[in-house]
Amino acid sequence: MIVQTLVSKIVNAWGNLEYNSLKLENFLFCNFRIQILEMLIKSVRGNTPVYGEDCFFAENATLIGDIKMGDYCSIWYQAVVRGDVNSIVIGDYVNIQDGAVIHATYKKSSTLIGNNVSIGHNAIVHGCTIEDNVLIGMGSIVMDHCNIGSNRIIAAGAVLTQGTIVPPGSVYGGVPAKKIKSLTDELQKNEIERIAKNYLLYASWFKTEE
Repeated sequence: MIVQTLVSKIVNAWGNLEYNSLKLENFLFCNFRIQILEMLIKSVRGNTPVYGEDCFFAENATLIGDIKMGDYCSIWYQAVVRGDVNSIVIGDYVNIQDGAVIHATYKKSSTLIGNNVSIGHNAIVHGCTIEDNVLIGMGSIVMDHCNIGSNRIIAAGAVLTQGTIVPPGSVYGGVPAKKIKSLTDELQKNEIERIAKNYLLYASWFKTEE
């Protein structure tokens, strides 16, 4: 008898669900979209991310807390910019590519990123300073108190240990990272400038689909 009653309730519930399927589908879809939007930008400790004009944020990118971002930036899929423990300041024309993580250290080191900077896929930038016109290669790690001045390249997979200062006109690579070559005009144009400009183009494709 108990089993029959349970089965009857399930059948009735399924009938009601089927009858209201369209309403239920719309309800779940709308709620799912709202949750995605809420996950994209989060406040913490009274700080909410602030960003400038014409930025692109992928649907599953995450921005948290004390972030100040300039104009024409793009934050790509599964990238995380987490300003919960300290501030993160990002200039104009910065692209933070898929899977990259930007963070800082509580009460010790904030993160500052200048203008026209590309941060490659799966890179980690942590509590450091990166000035203008810099390429941070894919999978590289930049640790606390590093200082990367303008017009530098950090090669893919490089690990900059804490406090590393990258001298002018340098390309750094390896583990731990050291100077592997000088930055030429060709590298400046074909790598730093090309990638930054390309990501402005890529972001424009996604904006037209919104």
